[in-house]
Amino acid sequence: MKAGIVGATGYGGVELSRLLSSHSHIESITLYSSTQSGEGISESYSHLNTAQDQLRPLKPTAMKAELDVIFLATPAGVSRKLTPDLIGGKAKVIDLSGDLRLTDPNAYTKWYKKEPAPESVLKQAVYGLPEWNREAIQSAKLIANPGCFPTAALLGLGPLVKEKLLDPGRIVIDAKTGVSGAGKNPNPLTHFAHTQENVQIYKVNQHQHIPEIEQQLTVWEESMAPVTFSTHLIPMTRGIMATIYGELTSTHSIEQLYDCLTAYYGEQPFIRLRKPGHYPGTKDVYASNYCDIGITIDERTQRVTIVSVIDNLMKGAASQAIQNMNLAAGIEETTGLLHIPVYP
Repeated sequence: MKAGIVGATGYGGVELSRLLSSHSHIESITLYSSTQSGEGISESYSHLNTAQDQLRPLKPTAMKAELDVIFLATPAGVSRKLTPDLIGGKAKVIDLSGDLRLTDPNAYTKWYKKEPAPESVLKQAVYGLPEWNREAIQSAKLIANPGCFPTAALLGLGPLVKEKLLDPGRIVIDAKTGVSGAGKNPNPLTHFAHTQENVQIYKVNQHQHIPEIEQQLTVWEESMAPVTFSTHLIPMTRGIMATIYGELTSTHSIEQLYDCLTAYYGEQPFIRLRKPGHYPGTKDVYASNYCDIGITIDERTQRVTIVSVIDNLMKGAASQAIQNMNLAAGIEETTGLLHIPVYP
């Protein structure tokens, strides 16, 4: 396949380029940038100094006719403008921004503070959470890659919400992320002097991933109420830990809850469950497409704690996009993604 990456100089774009370069089904990779066309990718990233790829300007008509897959690794608000011109041709389009995830355009305007994509485009987009939407992804031409926080939270919550084991009105998600989640462009929040030896809560009750999480939870449980979702920036480069709290609808043992997770995820190639009493850390999934999940129950309160970890640039962005590409292209889902996590 011939692949194109729009927004190739962002962190997500660079990870896509790295992963696709060793993918056995990728014949060529074309890198696109609206602001740095004509430059070599190594001018932005010196670790790519062996790459000869020159960043090219966007030409949607030629791209959708010549490429087999187009990844939009762009900031929110960009792909909503590009997508209408890129769909309808040969290429499958996978959007890594949040522009196509919300089915309600009014919700997008409220949470992203931007104009939404055309409804005709939104109706074509398939939500690309492979473990839960595999069949729809396999026939999709336009895929909305999930956000990083929603990926961690939804994978942790999915089985218990689907089986109605949790009170739909009492879910709390406490999430922490590395600095790369804020993107390449620096800002005061991600300045070294601010992040070093500091933990900072941000976007309190205003994070744009809240409606995405609630939208999918409502698919699983129609009576789902709004969730409490908090995000914290911690002094590391990459990784997300979502610590999720819920109250059981009836008495269950930890063995029953673990069996519930196993029933859904036992055959999933990129979900790794920890035995009761063991919990993952972000380093356990560093630079990989895995999501590691641990679960426990406080028998005194009947509250459940779920710990879900991913690499925000991988399962939270680039590698999940390639997992979606594999499914949509009809090739083995794990192709190019079975990397052992990097440690230390």
